[in-house]
Amino acid sequence: MGQAAGSLSGVATGRSSGLNGSSGGDPLRFGLRFLIGGVLGVTIAAWPAAGAFAVDQPPDIPAWLKSHVGDGEGQIASVVLQRARALYLRKVAAGVVKNPCYFAMDATRPSDGGLGKRFYEICEADRSFRAMSAGHGSGRNIKGALNFVNGKECAKNFGNALDSNLTTGGAYVTAETKTSFKGYFRNAAKREAILMRSFVQFDGEGETANARERAIGGHPAIVLKGIHYRSMARSPYANVNGCVPVGTLVDYASGRSNGCTSWSLSDAEQIIPLLGEPATVYIYPESQDIKAVEQAVSARRSFSSNGPYWNALCLKRIGTPKFWSREVLEPILARYHQDPEPAASPVPTCKP
Repeated sequence: MGQAAGSLSGVATGRSSGLNGSSGGDPLRFGLRFLIGGVLGVTIAAWPAAGAFAVDQPPDIPAWLKSHVGDGEGQIASVVLQRARALYLRKVAAGVVKNPCYFAMDATRPSDGGLGKRFYEICEADRSFRAMSAGHGSGRNIKGALNFVNGKECAKNFGNALDSNLTTGGAYVTAETKTSFKGYFRNAAKREAILMRSFVQFDGEGETANARERAIGGHPAIVLKGIHYRSMARSPYANVNGCVPVGTLVDYASGRSNGCTSWSLSDAEQIIPLLGEPATVYIYPESQDIKAVEQAVSARRSFSSNGPYWNALCLKRIGTPKFWSREVLEPILARYHQDPEPAASPVPTCKP
């Protein structure tokens, strides 16, 4: 195979630092009607945090931004915006963030279909708001132990355990971006192309504090499948045996991730360049939101206020959400991984 005729990349740049995942920045409450167990008209509002602001309330949401608040397609739930905005303003005040934009995700919404746009880019300085699709963590099925797999459309399981492949809600600040070679593939024009995929590391605090340990961040939802090795000694990416990985490009933008926030390639190419400066990313729901919804569903309680928020369509489909803490899940995962580590694989070889 000769020189690649093109490349595909998830883009690049860098940044840093951490953050508190509490729901303290939740000064307003948001009501939502939805179905639980076929009962229409249950109203649930944003769950008030124990540490809610007593002073230094964030400034009022500007009128232009309020028009994007709601549970319709392309809109953001009030509680998600309030927390994302409060996080951003706190980090700006602390000197951690100077980025004019902040980001949020509502992982209670469907990942595809009519309400598939659940990742938000908000730049108040130029009055811009953009809603995009994003993938949630797939979870895992540990045969003989536990099954905490998520479906493609709606996430039921959340958690912060290492190797769980689950989404963890809370507060993050973007850190460095790493762009790495993944291999060669044949593009739509039937020519060899290179896949260089970028990964934006997230840092967090509290329940999201192990984001770096878990390699949690954001990246394009593209991967090479069916990898085999081909001789290409002149490639700068060839291994010591003169071989390079070659595979089929798979776009899983409508699917699930290993716990990261995954974007379509076109969205990633717009988002990642904005992260040259550290930026805040708030992901909803947090563990206390999930537990509050779980309790409400179990008790079949009807709230007029002071209840948790969840997207109506997904709540109807998943029944009851669950948060898996690392204290509960990691010992189980550790037992699952008790087998000795396999010997290091030899450097791949290939035919000339």
